[in-house]
Amino acid sequence: MEQLVGVLNYIVFFGISAGIYAVLALGLNLHWGMTGLFNIGVAGFYAVGAYASALVCGLPPSAWDARIVGGFDLPFVVGLLAAVVASGVLALLLGIPTLRLRADYLGIATIGIAETVRLMLKNEAWLTNGVWGLQQIPSPLYEAIHRLTSGYLRAHPDLRPWQQALVSRAYNGFYLLLVIVIVVILYRVLRRLSRSPWGRALRAIREDEVAAAMTGKNVFAFKLQALVVGAMVMGIAGALYAHSARFISPASFEPLYGTFLVWVMLMVGGSGNHKGAILGAVVVWGIWAATDFLTGYLPFTATQVAALRVLAIALLLETAILWRPKGILPESRGKRPSHS
Repeated sequence: MEQLVGVLNYIVFFGISAGIYAVLALGLNLHWGMTGLFNIGVAGFYAVGAYASALVCGLPPSAWDARIVGGFDLPFVVGLLAAVVASGVLALLLGIPTLRLRADYLGIATIGIAETVRLMLKNEAWLTNGVWGLQQIPSPLYEAIHRLTSGYLRAHPDLRPWQQALVSRAYNGFYLLLVIVIVVILYRVLRRLSRSPWGRALRAIREDEVAAAMTGKNVFAFKLQALVVGAMVMGIAGALYAHSARFISPASFEPLYGTFLVWVMLMVGGSGNHKGAILGAVVVWGIWAATDFLTGYLPFTATQVAALRVLAIALLLETAILWRPKGILPESRGKRPSHS
């Protein structure tokens, strides 16, 4: 039974990580899949959301911290709102000067802003604590659930070891449920938006900006709105990650994990399809986790193993593009788009 408990704990951890990536993929799907915005700086919005929520909800700076701001110890919901606002403002400031230019300028700008954010996180220690990162980020309702589980264990001392292990780790199950609820809410909201006149305007802009402009659509305004809303969704993913890991640093938002994997997830799942974005997150993160186990049996160094894992994901993307160029769940092109 102890092995079963270990497997269940890993499944819960896997589900939390996959759910956070599903939120990122939904945000990218709004940018690229629905509007055609080439955002290759997902990690920047992801990081801003994580740090905004951590600074708002975290503890005040200790004597060992280099930062001198933040740590207001506010509820999780306030941190979530701070992440949404911070990521949205960053997208607004980025989109105003770039979205009137050719599409490739947005790609250049987004990767530039992502690297700028990462360098600021490293160097502006007064705000972010530099490379030491932010620690002891509180998880929502952790103390209340911990008191309940501790009280239950004290009241039932005759429980078997595996039962005690399950009860003591009940909070992880709660956080997985929280992530699933947020993914479902975002999916339903984005599906509703994609079926609305606003969503149809975005798809028209994606297919042909000139034709959309000739019908009277303000192309710049719609693209800016899509950029901001998608960035807000990515900010939510950052907040979920920060409160799950309880520690963040600039190394947590490297382009490999914050941007490259998210693009692979969207391409494999199905660009333009919200269900495809979620499915792609689960499938690709499952393969990424599986390679961690498989490479452990190979006689290679840690650096070589890391390179093999990236190669495996690259081969997966190439295979998916050749086998299913529109993804596992391609976008519906019917009269009534399901846009799952």
